[in-house]
Amino acid sequence: MKKSSFYQFTLPALKELFATHDLPPSGPGLLYNWHYKKRKSEPCLTDLAKRSIAFVKEHFDFSLPEMNTLQESTDKTVKFLFQLADGQKVETVLIPFNNKYTICLSSQVGCAMKCSFCHTGLQGLQRHLKTEEIIGQFLVAQQWLTANRPLDDKILNIVFMGQGEPLHNFDAVKDACDIFLSQHGLSLADQKITISTAGYLPGLMRWKDEMPQVNIALSLHSAIKEKRDELIPINKRFPLEKVMEYVDAIPEGKNRFVTYEYLLIDGFNDKDEDAHLTGKLLAGKKAYVSLIPFNPFPGSDYKRPELSKVEKFKSILDSYKIPTLIRATKGDEILAACGQLNSRTL
Repeated sequence: MKKSSFYQFTLPALKELFATHDLPPSGPGLLYNWHYKKRKSEPCLTDLAKRSIAFVKEHFDFSLPEMNTLQESTDKTVKFLFQLADGQKVETVLIPFNNKYTICLSSQVGCAMKCSFCHTGLQGLQRHLKTEEIIGQFLVAQQWLTANRPLDDKILNIVFMGQGEPLHNFDAVKDACDIFLSQHGLSLADQKITISTAGYLPGLMRWKDEMPQVNIALSLHSAIKEKRDELIPINKRFPLEKVMEYVDAIPEGKNRFVTYEYLLIDGFNDKDEDAHLTGKLLAGKKAYVSLIPFNPFPGSDYKRPELSKVEKFKSILDSYKIPTLIRATKGDEILAACGQLNSRTL
């Protein structure tokens, strides 16, 4: 009988499975605590009933993605290339900040969105990742950190900004978030998880009723339709004004904002006019703008603007009273920065 990955189960699903097999109800919480909170990879033999131990041994697989290659940059960014059970490969990045880390997770092998500024877009979509493959990226990266950088091995933030459009793989991403948030498991706070989207409307329409209260980041990149159409081709199918109707309805609580990601490309969307139109679009909204100077990758014709242009763009958005931050580029020397991931080229 083929075993199921333990890491595919949310806690409610695991409880339902145990109840179906008339197993003690304490088992799921104990297993979550053992494998997530205590970071154990060996089987849990403590406190579990003998019947539960036998069931776990017979039915569950605890395999994790295999680390194929690893690259470290001088700024301590780490990029993993993971090989999955079917031979497909996917990239994951650890981004350092203040002796802690943000992990950038992939949700698909490749991507179907074909965004022109993104190296992953050149790869095309191979397949969705399973929940356990998303969780596995986190667990293996955490194991590596603990073994190799034990003095600063804390992953405090998760961003779904790696390969793939997360909302195109809604169910697996949702279940992964539920596992990350579980009080019995990793116990991450919901504001520590951010899901980025190019504006995939079918996923956005499901968000409010189904997704946990994690943060959302919208790839904006231009307030001008023709420019956004070039950068994000699905803008032709799911226009920005419709996308923003759903995005604007997501934040709950006075301290929750939508992050609008704006990739600045030299001579294309970095002019004063672009900044003013962006400011007018977002003025008065619960918006936060992350300005990202373009990160070059093989085959791209786009170029990164000078810092002075980036700072001028920010100053214009500041005049509209929109909180704006210039995102520091990390890991670009190993093609680990925003928009540079592509597992097919390795």
